[in-house]
Amino acid sequence: MQRIWLAWLMAGLSASCSQSSGNSGKTGPLPKPERDLSDAVKPGETHTAVFAGGCFWCVEAVFEELNGVTSVVSGYAGGNAETADYQKVSAGTTKHAEAVLITYDPSQVSYATLLQVFFSTHDPTQLDAQGPDQGHQYRSAIFYAHDREKKAAQDYIRQLEQPKVFDKPIVTTLESLDRFYPAEDYHQDFVAKHPDHRYVRAWLPGKLRKLREWYPELLKGKQGEH
Repeated sequence: MQRIWLAWLMAGLSASCSQSSGNSGKTGPLPKPERDLSDAVKPGETHTAVFAGGCFWCVEAVFEELNGVTSVVSGYAGGNAETADYQKVSAGTTKHAEAVLITYDPSQVSYATLLQVFFSTHDPTQLDAQGPDQGHQYRSAIFYAHDREKKAAQDYIRQLEQPKVFDKPIVTTLESLDRFYPAEDYHQDFVAKHPDHRYVRAWLPGKLRKLREWYPELLKGKQGEH
């Protein structure tokens, strides 16, 4: 509940919050990843990706806008079943991160593109925190299901670090995905259900503005290159 109280205190600063709710010092789109997964895409097949970038409410809302994304589930990754509980995770006493499970059609949106959007709409240089949310549970992390995902993420981080795209080092962790645990029902589609929630109003607009201005061709209802 820490982030909610902080959001209430900072609700009057929504404009400045929005500016810092994306990434570190970036004012334009990130370069496209040079490499993607090597998987052959089969008609009708869906893949999944698990990312953590702070509040799962906001991360969920961002990826729900992408063409080719069929569902986004808020939940926990990095810990065990016994500690996959919002109160325990929020207390910072578990190994979990707030994360999202993205199901997508790789014929419409690639894993590489998901990485590009992920690094564009949160701050991968902020260690164990994101915006007003403090603690290891709010870390920037990519939970890879297999070595191909790990390699794609490593290659893209290296691509971003070589020309120093960000003004500070990237601290995103790459962690093997053991299991993803869906969060409690009231967290699912939180933004759609509570668009006027003070936390949402303070921290989501900057993320969505970057997504919509930088990558309009990726949005649902749009056609573009992936």
